[in-house]
Parts: sequence; C-alpha cells; structure tokens
Amino acid sequence: MVPPRSDRTVFVTVGTTKFDALIRVVDQQAFADTLVAAGYTRLVMQIGRADYTPRRLLPPNRRTARLHNGLAVEYFEYAPSLADHLRAAALVISHAGAGSIFEALRLRLPLVVVPNPLLMDNHQAELAAKLERDGHLLAATTDTLAQVVAGLDPSRLVAYECGNPAGIVRHIDSMVMGVCVKPM
Repeated sequence: MVPPRSDRTVFVTVGTTKFDALIRVVDQQAFADTLVAAGYTRLVMQIGRADYTPRRLLPPNRRTARLHNGLAVEYFEYAPSLADHLRAAALVISHAGAGSIFEALRLRLPLVVVPNPLLMDNHQAELAAKLERDGHLLAATTDTLAQVVAGLDPSRLVAYECGNPAGIVRHIDSMVMGVCVKPM
C-alpha cells in the first residue's frame, strides 16, 4: 500500500542481496528516534533474503506497527517492483548496489547509501565514494548511518543527470568498423 503524500517515508532497501547488518542498525529505537526528530513519519524496510528480521521495533510475528514516538514501521522481503515504494519515499537508505542507486537518483530522491563491506572487491564502496564526491548522495557505514541521516540536508545534493551514450557508441562503432572493414 502506498501512503498518502503527507507521510514522510524513509524507504530502506537491500535489493536482492542479504545485508543483515544494515537492517539491524535500522531496527533500533535510537534510529527510529533519529528519524522522528528529522521529521519522518514512516519507516519501510525491504530486507531481501535476510537471516535477521526486524524484531526490536516490531512486536513478535508482526510486520507493521506504530511506535510510541508515532513512527509507523513495516518490513517485507521482496516485491515485484520497488517503484511505488521509491516514489512514496522522502528519503531512501540503500545498499550501494548500482541498480538501487541509479533508480533512486533517476527519481531525484535524497539518498544515503551504505556499502556492504562483505561483498567481494568492495565495488559498492567505490561507486558510493564517486557519487558522494560528485554530490549526488551521502555515503555512510552501519556505524555512522544515524549521524549521516540526522545531518542530511537534501537541498545540498546535486541532481544526477544521465549521460548521453552517443559518445561511447561512436567510439565502439569506430573500433568495430576498423576491425570489420576489409581492405580492397
């Protein structure tokens, strides 16, 4: 269910991966209090193939609840599409997977990414660092996430503009044409 636009939703996603450490950090009363202090009214967690399911903010065997501080909280594993959840979000907190990052940036959503350090070659950290240097998002660790969210000023983020692929296409064509053209 997509909330009314008056809700200020924080959408947390781990995509198709397993990132229990991120979900554990978000599933804390102190983090929920940070969200409420920043003006957010709803927390939605997409937990993927997690071993850990939210149990600190939610009662046993419940996927939704309203906390004493007023924050509505819910979680789910997967959805056919995350598009509705993203469109309803005032803030996205995501693992640093390229698909999740660029989908949020395409929608011009404030974005905080948390690279998963357990992934091979640390490619998520490299992508997050580059996009943070360019001002498109903020990067955090599980240890710094609450602090980064508390200090977030979405107006300071730079909108991501998709590049024009024509240049790379011309370059590839010229390389292929040089190989494919037979001398006469």
